[in-house]
Amino acid sequence: MSSTPGKNYLNEKSGLWSWLTTLDHKRIGIMYMISVLSFFFIGGVFAMLMRLELFAPGALFEGNTYNQMMTYHGTIMTFMVIIPGVPAFIGNFVLPLLLGAKDVAFPRVNLMSWYCLMVGAAISFLTLFFGGVDTGWTFYTPYSIQTNGTVLMVLGAFVMGFSSILTGLNFIVTVHKLRAPGMDFFKMPLMVWALYSTAIIQVLATPVLAITLLLLASEKLLGVGVFDPALGGDPVLFQHFFWFYSHPAVYIMILPAMGIISELLTTFSKKTIFGYRAIAFSSVGIAAVSFFVWGHHMFVSGQSELAGVIFSFITMLVGVPTAIKTFNWVATLYKGSIEFRSPMLYALGFIFLFTIGGVTGIILATLATDVHFHDTYFVVAHFHYVMVGGTLMAITGGIFYWFPKMFGKMYSEFWAQMSFLFVFSGFNITFFPQFILGATGMPRRYHQYLPEFTSLNQISSIGSWTIGIGFLIALGVIIHGLLKGEKAPKNPWGGLTLEWTADSPPIHENFETTPVVTAGPYEYGR
Repeated sequence: MSSTPGKNYLNEKSGLWSWLTTLDHKRIGIMYMISVLSFFFIGGVFAMLMRLELFAPGALFEGNTYNQMMTYHGTIMTFMVIIPGVPAFIGNFVLPLLLGAKDVAFPRVNLMSWYCLMVGAAISFLTLFFGGVDTGWTFYTPYSIQTNGTVLMVLGAFVMGFSSILTGLNFIVTVHKLRAPGMDFFKMPLMVWALYSTAIIQVLATPVLAITLLLLASEKLLGVGVFDPALGGDPVLFQHFFWFYSHPAVYIMILPAMGIISELLTTFSKKTIFGYRAIAFSSVGIAAVSFFVWGHHMFVSGQSELAGVIFSFITMLVGVPTAIKTFNWVATLYKGSIEFRSPMLYALGFIFLFTIGGVTGIILATLATDVHFHDTYFVVAHFHYVMVGGTLMAITGGIFYWFPKMFGKMYSEFWAQMSFLFVFSGFNITFFPQFILGATGMPRRYHQYLPEFTSLNQISSIGSWTIGIGFLIALGVIIHGLLKGEKAPKNPWGGLTLEWTADSPPIHENFETTPVVTAGPYEYGR
């Protein structure tokens, strides 16, 4: 596709069809953005309804209705928001720009990956018209085999898995083959290292989930005995297969978020990032270790004591490369010229919340304590501190950071900061009480609870609505910026990576001339 002189990628061709058939990575990234934010809104509505039910012990909804809301909230947020959120949405837009490339390696495959996500999501949403699904987002057997709607839901997840695999393959080839002249692996931005490590997990782990879901559907439709004990199967085998994918999937969600944080911290502290190679190698290290920790989800499943000890040790080992990143981020801030712009606030919020998630992860990786906290609200709080406090904070910070580059417009900095205050405070009000609820024995996945848990649940529900207000403010900031924002300069933040040398918004082929790299991406003051 040839570019039109003087026109940016937004104005090249108008009309819906030109977008639906585009091969431009930037337009595909924007389509991912619209899709992911729409799914986030739907998943958030389910979360608000759940917290409304949990505001008091009296039943507002029936148990089956609550279970369905929990299932759709978890499925949408996991498979349609957090997993595609950074790699497919932000990664699609910025990866070629960060590399000095014109596009990704396989533009048609890139477009196909978006269609896979949309088709898979549509199939999953069809279950709403066929009685719904109430299994939870993990689809645990044998219950999932016995309920209606499961086949359609897992078929949707199966198709969405192809989106993840295709994106991962595209990014790996793009990183290897399309770097700008002079850019070796140790001159790549850390965001690229994060996306590259994530792509490896996507390609290697996602097929395991696909096979697992295919076996589940086969058992439901054909009566093949794999997981159902009544057919001679083993339900614990499903957990092994599912978590072999789903724990690496945690790092599909969090690794690219960590890449965003590295970009934000160095740009808004105007300082060369501390320990570049350590952060880069830690991304690869996290990706490698992630394949060997699935068993910590199964400490109470009856696995051997030796397996439990080994999985406990390896799970704690993941904390080493994660701690390396956190230490280097803090060291980067030390004596930096810090600007507290809204992307930086979200980055600092990420560090605070993700650290709490990491520390509580060590508690859950310890055999003696996990036995007591397993299936309590302590696990819910830990998971959300990592995923929501981590990934969604980074996604929001990344949107505000690259918004001027995406759309050539600036946004209201005051209201962007207000959105952070609501999201950050609301998040802690929501989930910190859940640590206490879990430690005192409240089980997760129940819509009824004992009266003594009422006050903490009410605090948690109020916090969730505060988060909702914060994200609505952020959406308002984005819409206002699109409609009435001032024209953005090429480099509003003073960043040194290649995307800031392109126009805002970029032309179709990103750069007027191919950039040549002669220095590292963060060499402030040199």
